[in-house]
Amino acid sequence: QVQLVESGGGLVQPGGSLRVSCAASGSIFTYAMGWYRRAPGKQRELVADVSSAYTTAYAGSVKGRFTISRDNAKNTVYLQMNSLKPEDTAVYYCNAHHGEDVYWGQGTQVTVSS
Repeated sequence: QVQLVESGGGLVQPGGSLRVSCAASGSIFTYAMGWYRRAPGKQRELVADVSSAYTTAYAGSVKGRFTISRDNAKNTVYLQMNSLKPEDTAVYYCNAHHGEDVYWGQGTQVTVSS
């Protein structure tokens, strides 16, 4: 079983940048890793995903602004968020999945506001 702990959330002004991290309790080598978010009153949505082969995918709303990366040696996945907008405000969740194994972190709040 893999435990995921997110960190790095906070309050940032529109146009600013923030990097959130997700540290896993064990090896993520075989896992695809993803970041999801849930905004107030909305369903959770996929933000970005990186496969075990380092292939990335992004939601259209964040493409060109967000970058997902992984460091298998540190069992950590990152989400670099640039040019943040108020509509990016949400709880961001880390996800690890491999076959039927799916794990979630507890989430970290990101608030974009002036």
